[in-house]
Amino acid sequence: MLVLQKTQTIVRYQNDNGNIYYGIVDGDAILQLSSDFTEIVKNELNYDGVRIRYGDVKILEPVVPSKIVNFGWTYAGHAKETGGQANLKEPFLFLKPTSSLIPDGGDIILPSSELTQQVEMEGEVALVIGKRGKNIKEEDALDYVFGCTIFNDVTARDLTKTDPQFTRGKGFDTFGPLGPWIVTGIDPSNLQIVTTLNGKVVQDGNTNQMSLSIPFLISWISQVMTLEPGDVLATGSPSGSCPMKSGDVVTVEVKNIGKLTNYVKS
Repeated sequence: MLVLQKTQTIVRYQNDNGNIYYGIVDGDAILQLSSDFTEIVKNELNYDGVRIRYGDVKILEPVVPSKIVNFGWTYAGHAKETGGQANLKEPFLFLKPTSSLIPDGGDIILPSSELTQQVEMEGEVALVIGKRGKNIKEEDALDYVFGCTIFNDVTARDLTKTDPQFTRGKGFDTFGPLGPWIVTGIDPSNLQIVTTLNGKVVQDGNTNQMSLSIPFLISWISQVMTLEPGDVLATGSPSGSCPMKSGDVVTVEVKNIGKLTNYVKS
């Protein structure tokens, strides 16, 4: 059995036979695990002896969550640029359906122009919950985080500005790129987020600019709903969100985690 180190990179993938595994990223290779996610979060890492090249497998979303919780307007600049309220005492809350998820390298499919004409990116740090929690104390909140990954909260901005709530504008299929992996043992409160569109930087922020702390957000949402292992908490986007069109390539890079790249198609 491998021992989960303080900082570890956990990936979920599908091999040529169609079988799905978790593994530990080791350079350009993956150490394949027989453990499932519930075992991994308990530090039960069973290496099955298979070492494969990272490029030889299909990378999947790093986790299968029961829910995707999104905290909005946690960065003052983004709140102002989208017509929201800055420096809220409580976050703007919405959920995304799991059907929105796509992995690193996946295609963001633009809906018909009859539905929306303004689809934008929002690069974010996402937390992956490691154990069940309800009414979590703020001082204990980070103990419930298994690791961090990257999320692109793709948004039909024209719909979120006109609909009474965000479900439609946030919930289209492929509007939830997540990945490429989970990194454990890093501090989520000081992570630089840089989003590029076709190689041009459009977002450059840091989680230390958030108006609400990550422990507060975890504690706050746990008073509303029970958090389950594998749940994804997207912590919000810095300013710079802008429209995307078919043919674009969008990459969200987060320091100490990696890069999440997706391709926009109609």
